[in-house]
Amino acid sequence: MDNNAAKPLVTVLGASGLVGTAITRELASRPIRLRLVGRRPTVVPPDARAEIEVRTLDLAVPGAVAEAIAGADAIVHLVAHISGESTWRVSSDDPIAERVNLGLVHDLVEAVRAERPDRPPVVLLAGSMSQAGRSSTARIDGSEPDRPLTTYDRQKLDAELAIQAATDEGLIRGATLRLATLYTQGTDSPALDRGVVCAMMRKALADQPLTMWHDGTVKRDLVCVDDVARAFLAALDQPDATTGRSWLVGTGQATSIADLFTIISKVVAANTGRAPVPVTSVRPAEHSMPTDLLDFVLDPTAFQDATNWAPQVSLLEGLDQLAAAMVAQTASSPA
Repeated sequence: MDNNAAKPLVTVLGASGLVGTAITRELASRPIRLRLVGRRPTVVPPDARAEIEVRTLDLAVPGAVAEAIAGADAIVHLVAHISGESTWRVSSDDPIAERVNLGLVHDLVEAVRAERPDRPPVVLLAGSMSQAGRSSTARIDGSEPDRPLTTYDRQKLDAELAIQAATDEGLIRGATLRLATLYTQGTDSPALDRGVVCAMMRKALADQPLTMWHDGTVKRDLVCVDDVARAFLAALDQPDATTGRSWLVGTGQATSIADLFTIISKVVAANTGRAPVPVTSVRPAEHSMPTDLLDFVLDPTAFQDATNWAPQVSLLEGLDQLAAAMVAQTASSPA
């Protein structure tokens, strides 16, 4: 972010979610003004240096986005439609999902157009590496054409294109961070994490087998949300280097689902003193998606070169920390 005499205002849309909570924790240590917007209560770090304003808003209400971003020097857009246990299983005829995943970006652009600030605000959108669709290479590097396979990925790609168009117009200084598969290491409440890692960790803690929808050879790039939060700050700090394109953010490491589930079983066993739960293969569920059976591993080299960001949390370290946090949380909960 640019150094101005006045403290810059950063607005985080979706501040109460997993990524938003982690980004808030990082931004709160800075001498800035920080506006946190979410539908649920947002966690405010107790030792914050930032001047923090919390707003509880339903951004899908007309005018809410304009209210939320008014006067902002930078906007971090993390809002996604959540249905059940995940964000990506979206029906093609779900108007609420389209409104949230795409419509709010259009609202943001139009709000900036109406406000016409002296300097275009920095806007960072959270995207997904799965927007690329089926890749012909072992790692997605950003050079492949986007062929999204799911409604969620199509909506996220359309949102990214809207950010790009507004940047080309000079309204904003926008970029998208396409994220690898996220997980928490328990720095913040694991209850915020609706992804596969926490889901399997909860099953292992309940002494239930971990079930794969295939033979376990499908590979994923798994990145800790704390590293992702640092990536967003790196992009905010260097808008001249990051504006005008999408960036792949992950570890670049391929982990098979079989290996992931086996590690989860072992770290839970190590933290509970119980025997590891079995890892088994089952038929895909009826609500499975085409992307569930594809490898998604990315090459984050371009983003690393542009910002000097690099992931710091190894998968084994992160999973062990998460297991310890979840065991401690269970032990402290009332019987």
